[in-house]
Amino acid sequence: MTAPASVTASETWDPSQPILEIEHLSISFFTRMREIPAVMDFSCRVMAGEAMGLVGESGCGKSTVALGVMRELGKNGRIVSGSIRFKGRDLAQMSDEELRHIRGSEIAMIYQEPMASLNPAMKVGAQLAEVPMLHSGMNRAEAWDLARQIVADVRLPDPERIINAYPHQLSGGQQQRIVIAMALMAKPALLILDEPTTALDVTVEAGIVDLVKELGEKYGTSMLFISHNLGLVMDVCDRLCVMYSGEAVETGNIEQVFDEMRHPYTQALFRSIPLPGADKNARPLIAIPGNFPLPHERPPGCNFGPRCDYFQKGRCDAAEVPMVLVPDSDRHETRCLRWQEIDWTAPPAKREVKQKAEIGRVVLKMEDLRKYYSVSGGAFGGGARKVVKANETLSFEAREGETLAIVGESGCGKSTFAKVLMGLETATSGSIMLFDENVQSTPIQKRNTDTVSQVQMVFQNPFDTLNPSMSVGRQIIRALEIFKFGKSDAERRDRMLELLDLVKLPRAFAERMPRQLSGGQKQRVGIARAFAGGAKVVVADEPVSALDVSVQAAVTDLLMDIQRENRTTLLFISHDLSIVRYLSDRVMVMYLGHVVEMGTTDQVFAPPYHPYTEALLSAVPIADTRIIRKRIVLEGDIPSAMNPPPGCPFQTRCRWKSQVPGNLCEIEVPPVQVLEGGHQLKCHLSREVLARMEPVIKVATE
Repeated sequence: MTAPASVTASETWDPSQPILEIEHLSISFFTRMREIPAVMDFSCRVMAGEAMGLVGESGCGKSTVALGVMRELGKNGRIVSGSIRFKGRDLAQMSDEELRHIRGSEIAMIYQEPMASLNPAMKVGAQLAEVPMLHSGMNRAEAWDLARQIVADVRLPDPERIINAYPHQLSGGQQQRIVIAMALMAKPALLILDEPTTALDVTVEAGIVDLVKELGEKYGTSMLFISHNLGLVMDVCDRLCVMYSGEAVETGNIEQVFDEMRHPYTQALFRSIPLPGADKNARPLIAIPGNFPLPHERPPGCNFGPRCDYFQKGRCDAAEVPMVLVPDSDRHETRCLRWQEIDWTAPPAKREVKQKAEIGRVVLKMEDLRKYYSVSGGAFGGGARKVVKANETLSFEAREGETLAIVGESGCGKSTFAKVLMGLETATSGSIMLFDENVQSTPIQKRNTDTVSQVQMVFQNPFDTLNPSMSVGRQIIRALEIFKFGKSDAERRDRMLELLDLVKLPRAFAERMPRQLSGGQKQRVGIARAFAGGAKVVVADEPVSALDVSVQAAVTDLLMDIQRENRTTLLFISHDLSIVRYLSDRVMVMYLGHVVEMGTTDQVFAPPYHPYTEALLSAVPIADTRIIRKRIVLEGDIPSAMNPPPGCPFQTRCRWKSQVPGNLCEIEVPPVQVLEGGHQLKCHLSREVLARMEPVIKVATE
């Protein structure tokens, strides 16, 4: 199959010119009601071999730009003005036939959800081989050989088994590697990655990020990397473009934008993420005030004006603000009228020091808790029964007013433990003392109202936890009715309004429906409902992972404020170790159902570490150019709880195993070692070896 002459003519493109040049691009979506401008006056350039990061809050237009480059805007999406030139040719002027030859071969895209890109009814090898067969006319045998080679390139074990597997037989991380392999099969000149690691564990994410960088260098591929994670962008990209409400507001190389930012929105983003040194009491995060404007409700002048600390009425809202070049810089531009007047080194004026909550008595105590599931071994319910060991000998205490973080990869048993505590599951053995009551074997249906009201949960996805047909106020009142609060409807309504005050939502929101709220506002309603019965223990299961970084700061600080006021015990389940470091008092690290490390936040984040904790910490992307990390990428996936390895659960992935004499790690489950200050490690490593461990995160000295 040969490409049309008009496409092959792009081979005359000069590599010293941008491979992708977007100039004054505006994209709108047309509905029956109105035109919705999604992207306005957007410009950026990507040079050959360069990686450009696009960052900003949800709805800022990042993905729309990517879909505009791919010319996949759907029936109601349209490029209104501007140009998108790829290798010197305007993609907006190309015919469908020309675009078919470019998509997949010269420009490839990797989406957030890998299963959306894979055909569940086709073997992996067949899906990979399709790419060169369609785009290059390669014969079947050569295409399958290339598929094996690319599968090995993306560091998947046993390529022969992988290419003969169906997508559902692979883990999430393996599926994403296959999607990357598929995108690289035709050796594209430009690779667009839209939040490619959002759904993955931090350890898997680290492997994918290293892989993307390595393959980009190997194949000379240019990249447009879309993410809301500034640390991830710093790891992958050479340059950065910050977007806000459809516009580029700042662009430049990574060091300039991170260390010499010249737009108030970029500064506000950095102040709302937990960098090393942030402290929930002494240096709390600063949430961006107000809400993101809807595309058809943008303010006059500067879009960020209503939320900006430096806004000047009559000036910032007088006219459209253009991008301007910062002198003596590497293409560093900003869309701010006042950037030369602002003291960018001044500390934030709004930061207030909070009172540290006092830690009180033990309110929750688990001892030797086990949770096993019995499942069938056959495909359709037949075969011998197998046991899934979701939780093994969990023992810990949580105190009044304390934040205990529970961290670990997917499948480690975090959510199972939460379900057992809530009474949604009953434990196989062990005890759960909630205040003075053992609730280990009491399902939620048999728990009394007081017990249910005292232990509540805030879920990961606020969209799934609210009834779409019931107003916000009614949903909170319903919880109050279940908890038997108040003697009349009037009392319950007054309490509902107080709860809206507690979570800092306007009282008028009581009449709103969930669809009228943003993600952060919905999560606040979920928190208000959790505290409706005067909860003393709140299990927060990834409560901010579905939210933008600017909203995360507001929601986490809200939880901290409520905790200080109500002396709540917060069990914070998360895979984001940056937020854990910021708000937790103690940390419990879980792996394959076991608690492998427990201690204060300072103990867990400094050596000696459990080898698994060490790998977790080394994988955390940190948006700070001063930080030096020792990268430890774990090989292989977390083993199955149905067939755990013998001995230490982590021994199949541990880089320290050779430091333990004999085959002890493969034979015996390690004992719990109690180090100085009550720091607990479940590991065979001797104290001498542990003492030699070095920090994986360091601040570079000047």
